[in-house]
Amino acid sequence: MTNKLLSKHVLFRHRDVENIGDIKIYVANDGYKAMERALKQLKPLDITNEVKAAGLRGRGGAGFPAGVKWGFIPQNISPRYIVVNGDESEPGTFKDREIMESNPHQFIEGVILCAYAVGAETAYIYGRGEFKSTFRILQQAVDEAYRQGFLGQNILGTNFSLNIYLHLGAGAYVCGEETALLNSLEGVMGQPRSRPPFPAVAGLYAKPTVINNVETLTNVPPIILNGASWYRQFGTEKSPGTKIFSLSGRVNKPGNYELPLGLPIRYLIEECGGGVIEGKAVKGILPSGASSSIIGADKLDVTMDYEAMAAAGTMLGSASFIILDETINAVWAAEKNIKFFKHESCGKCSPCREGTHWLKAVYHKLQDGRGTMEDVAMLTNIIDQMDGNCFCLLGEFVVPGVRTSLALFKAEYEALAK
Repeated sequence: MTNKLLSKHVLFRHRDVENIGDIKIYVANDGYKAMERALKQLKPLDITNEVKAAGLRGRGGAGFPAGVKWGFIPQNISPRYIVVNGDESEPGTFKDREIMESNPHQFIEGVILCAYAVGAETAYIYGRGEFKSTFRILQQAVDEAYRQGFLGQNILGTNFSLNIYLHLGAGAYVCGEETALLNSLEGVMGQPRSRPPFPAVAGLYAKPTVINNVETLTNVPPIILNGASWYRQFGTEKSPGTKIFSLSGRVNKPGNYELPLGLPIRYLIEECGGGVIEGKAVKGILPSGASSSIIGADKLDVTMDYEAMAAAGTMLGSASFIILDETINAVWAAEKNIKFFKHESCGKCSPCREGTHWLKAVYHKLQDGRGTMEDVAMLTNIIDQMDGNCFCLLGEFVVPGVRTSLALFKAEYEALAK
C-alpha cells in the first residue's frame, strides 16, 4: 500500500476533462461503462463484493465500509430504496456540492450501481434547501440520463429499472443524521428516530434502505470499471482510496483537494493550501468541521486517514479541515461553534436542547467580560452532562470541541475570567 499521488483525479474528473458534466463528454470518457458492464455481465452480489474488496468506506463522516452496509439489506423484503445524503451541512464541508455541480454523471452512475447491487428500483437524492442552484444542475443531468436510456424502465434492454427523484429539505443540520433525513423525506419533522430498527431493515417508508452520501457513491463507478486492486493503489491498508479534503480557515488557498488517504496534515496545509496567511503559525486544527475535537500544531505530521486521526484524539469525519492560526482567539472560535449547534438543535432531547442553550449563555458571558472561573468550570459541568446522553450525534458533537478547546487553550479562558 502506498501514498501514491494522483496523476488524474478519481472523483473530481471535471478538473481533468473539460465539460465532463455534459453526458456526451462523460460517455466519451468511459462514462456509464461500469454500469453497462454491471447490468450485462455481473450479478448484483458481484458489485457488493467488489466494493467490499476495494475497502471503500463511507465518506459522510463515520467511515463505515460501504459494501458491508449494502450487505445488511434483506433480499426478501420489497420495495427497497436508495437514499443519498447530499445535505452536506457540516461547517467547512463543500465537496459534495462540487461533485453534483461539475461531475454529476459519475455520481448518478454510482447511484445506479448501488441500486442494482441491492435490488432497489427507486432512489432519492436529498439535499439541503440552500442547494437550489446545485439541484437544478443535477436535475438536468438526471434528465439527460433518462433520455439516454440510463434511467427508467429496462435500462439498456435489461430487466433492471431505476427512477431517481431529487428532494430539497429545509436546511437543517440535524437532517444530516440519517434517520432525521428519512423523516424529512417522508414529510414529517426532521428529528432523529430511535434505533433499532436500523434503516437497512426499516428505513424509508419502513422498508429496507441504503443511505450513502454523494462522495461515497461517486467512488463506485471507477471501482467497478477498474477493479478493487486498482483502487487500493491509493491510500492505506485500512483506509484505501482517495478522499476529498475541504480546506478552509486561515490558509492562502482554501478549497477542495482530492488526495490519497494517508498523507500528513502538513501536506494539505502547506502544499495544497499554500501555507498559513501571512506566514503565521498554526494554532489549532478542526479536522471535521465544528463536530470534531480540536488538535494542536504538534499534530501536523499525523496522517489523514481514519485510524491515525482517531489515534491522535480526533476524527477524520467528512474531512473538512478548518485551520486556526495564532491570530484567532480560541474562546471566540469555540463560541462561534456553540452558536451554530444551539441554532441547529432540533430540541427533541433535553441534554442537547438545554446543554447548547447554557453553553451559549456561558460563552457569551465570558466574551462580554462578565465571566468568572466558576463559569469556566461550568462549561465542563455542562458537557459532562451532555456526553453520552444525547438522542443523536448532534449534541454529542458539541462535547469534544468544547473539551479540547478548554484543554489546549486554558490560558485564554482564564484571561477572560475575573
